[in-house]
Amino acid sequence: MKTLAALQPQPLFNYFEEICQVPRPSKKEEKIRAYLLQFAEENKLEAHTDKIGNVVIKKPASKGMEQAPTVILQTHMDMVCEKNSDKEFDFDNDAIEPMIVDGWVKANGTTLGADCGIGIAAQLAVLASKELKHGPIECLITVDEETGLTGAFNLQPGFLSGSVLLNLDSEDEGELFIGCAGGIDTLATFNYQQEKTPENSIALKVSVSGLLGGHSGDDIHKNRGNANKILNRFLWNRNEGFEIRLADFNGGNLRNAIAREAFGIVTIPAGKRDEVFASFNKMAASIKDEFQFAEPKLEISCTETELPAFVVDTDTQNKLLNAIYACPHGVLEMSSRMENMVETSTNLASVKLTNDNKIVVTTSQRSEIEGRKYYAAETVKSVFNLAGATVKHSDGYPGWTPNPNSDILKTTVDSYKKLFGIEPVVRSIHAGLECGLFLEKYPYLDMVSFGPTIRGAHSPDERLDISTTEKFWKHLVDVLENIK
Repeated sequence: MKTLAALQPQPLFNYFEEICQVPRPSKKEEKIRAYLLQFAEENKLEAHTDKIGNVVIKKPASKGMEQAPTVILQTHMDMVCEKNSDKEFDFDNDAIEPMIVDGWVKANGTTLGADCGIGIAAQLAVLASKELKHGPIECLITVDEETGLTGAFNLQPGFLSGSVLLNLDSEDEGELFIGCAGGIDTLATFNYQQEKTPENSIALKVSVSGLLGGHSGDDIHKNRGNANKILNRFLWNRNEGFEIRLADFNGGNLRNAIAREAFGIVTIPAGKRDEVFASFNKMAASIKDEFQFAEPKLEISCTETELPAFVVDTDTQNKLLNAIYACPHGVLEMSSRMENMVETSTNLASVKLTNDNKIVVTTSQRSEIEGRKYYAAETVKSVFNLAGATVKHSDGYPGWTPNPNSDILKTTVDSYKKLFGIEPVVRSIHAGLECGLFLEKYPYLDMVSFGPTIRGAHSPDERLDISTTEKFWKHLVDVLENIK
């Protein structure tokens, strides 16, 4: 019996459970693309793949709807692959394990992939249905949205013919999105020299875990802890007086996720062991008190570990710890255009020591205003420039400027009020959507984004609200039927 077999609406949850069985990490979408093309073949639908790997599946209008405009339903193939540190899981080959918990669908120790798997499931349910009424449909499923927006960047003019686009990649049911933030990544690289571990030393492993993490756009305003910043506070505060030497710093993973876990390995003179542990315990208690409401499961530990052969040279260690301490993280400015909306933010995503004597710090910046996006990126760059790192920016991606007079927005709002008796919230989202890139290639598109409620995206706490998924499906069906 399928885990999700009893859930409504079907076949939406049937397709979602099938999608959970197909590995689909970013940049490794071969298996999910094959699944989509096989679906198209089995349902006798026209399907095409472009050079970058995007897929479009087309379905003719239902009887009597031939004159309606062609509607593009859009999602992305890939998912964020995050797991708890104690979970054995191979995202390249293993199936996600969905389960039902208190009205939510979540995964066993990993990200669920409802972002954007539930959107794909909705596309397939529309394409497979013989009963729904709709105009011509084009389902666009792009590649590598999560780590590079590669599919959207490389989408070619002429691949699509629709004039209306419904993006199904939003995560707050009852909210319609008509704009999004643009983004850019800033990467800093330190080159360090290996030095022999000082004699008469012991090694300590300092670990930060249990944080909520989450989406660096949707959750950045929630004052959640950043594992990199918390770990660095301990190291920085003991960098003078305790003679610590850094051997490893490994925190965070993905540019668009708030760091949930981090660990560092340091050496200290054996004679300072008791003093360091006492100092650590005092600071750990203080930090846990700071985050007692925002991060109730925060754990900070310090244990003795195997002595490393080498440590980072002192000069680079000092520069790195000072730079991470100074590097901003979180909300930089709130919007003056939309109430309670984040305008500009930055995320200290990951810190990694590599095998080639480099330390790479990955950050990402977002803003609904292009100039502020670059200002935030340059602010981060200046911090790492002062520390002597080599800094580079990604190409970035544009935002999506809201159009409150949109025809599809009016149709979507009217549909929601008719179905549920309340006015939906219309706003811009601080997370990045592919819509801004689509407008560069297809400037005539009329777009809106909506979806069911998803919480904890980009973390193993990701969960899909079952009741809002049914509302999302009813809303989508009604919008398709009433687009004129």
